Amino acid sequence: MQTDRLHKLLEFLESEPNDEFLQYALATEYLRLNEVDKALQYFENLVANHPNYTGTYYHLGKLYETLQRKDEALKIYQQGMTITRQKRDNHALSELQSAYNQAAGLYDDDDEDY
Repeated sequence: MQTDRLHKLLEFLESEPNDEFLQYALATEYLRLNEVDKALQYFENLVANHPNYTGTYYHLGKLYETLQRKDEALKIYQQGMTITRQKRDNHALSELQSAYNQAAGLYDDDDEDY
């Protein structure tokens, strides 16, 4: 049953190969199935080919952090902050800024609710 959703998403993507939401959904589904390499491929593809799809930046940054690729995480958070500022998406900007600050060690765990 877990792969049913994956197969459906792949079918949808065949008919709509440039659909950024489907690519994002596939990335998150692969991540959920612990297929990290495939998830990473979809997230990185989204950043390269659909840079205005702002939801990607947070999740790709977190994945980079999980993979111990801190410098890449910080860079992707910064790219996302630039895009969200341009789009005036303050909610996404706030989430990215918080993730960046935490990854960069700009505040302690005690300040998380800050």
